Amino acid sequence: MQIKPYQQGRFTRHLEKLYPAFKAAFYQCQTHQQFLCAGDEILRQGQTLEYLYVVSVGRVSMNIAAMNGRRFQLGEIDCDHHIFGEMEFFSDTPCQWSVVAEEDLDVDIICLQALTTLLIERPEFQVFFSSALAADYQDSLDIYTHRLLHPITYNIAYDLWHRSQVNVMLGNFDKVTLEAERFGTSSRVYRRAVKELIEKGLIEKEGAEISIVSLSALKTFIDHYD
Repeated sequence: MQIKPYQQGRFTRHLEKLYPAFKAAFYQCQTHQQFLCAGDEILRQGQTLEYLYVVSVGRVSMNIAAMNGRRFQLGEIDCDHHIFGEMEFFSDTPCQWSVVAEEDLDVDIICLQALTTLLIERPEFQVFFSSALAADYQDSLDIYTHRLLHPITYNIAYDLWHRSQVNVMLGNFDKVTLEAERFGTSSRVYRRAVKELIEKGLIEKEGAEISIVSLSALKTFIDHYD
């Protein structure tokens, strides 16, 4: 989630008025700042949460792995005061996802106890978390259900079309292995699906870059499944 209010939601206008006070109070809970190198973990799947982490500027990725070694990538985020660990903060459970710095960046470290005290004393600030978490939950659930209910060719086509229509928060990868993990599949299956879409004349690929040949034809292909 982001510290600043999202542009959609029932409480957006109210939160925008309250935002300066919330941000100032939230950063009173900061203990220090930490520099991380590309590849360093901000959070590790299964660890006990010790702090909340805020990345003001920089790219991070999120992934979750199974015991069999398979890994699902949620995607990359170009951070704009993004908070990580907020779900585990409220649920008091081990970290569900690993969050990895994709470039050198600074992380603001937030004390859990200080934030707990703040939200008890200023319960109106809790609406920032509930509104943002609801929006993030819906976005994530949309991704999961598409991955679960549709074949890989549809998911790649829908992802390309969706990115052409809206400014999505979660970015894609320029490496085939990571893109395959983002679609919950192997590199071999991912390449085969991309090849099928190329052969249908819907997309073209130059190096690692995939582009849409015909937006209308791609939408017709997607609507066939819906």
